[in-house]
Amino acid sequence: MASPRSLVWIERLIWMLIFGGLLVMVLGIAGTHQNASSADVLVTLGAMAAAVGVVLIWVRSRMKEK
Repeated sequence: MASPRSLVWIERLIWMLIFGGLLVMVLGIAGTHQNASSADVLVTLGAMAAAVGVVLIWVRSRMKEK
């Protein structure tokens, strides 16, 4: 059982992770011409953040309201 406040918090976290991760991925892809190794790190971190956001959507769907 989750409180309404924690449900709102996790929903905000989900979208911050997804959109933030996608933004970091785009910045990494755009920076491949400048420094390939740093760009690879940005793409990897962005993809991981977006993936965590997607997993949290599944976790949120299993949470019950109080």
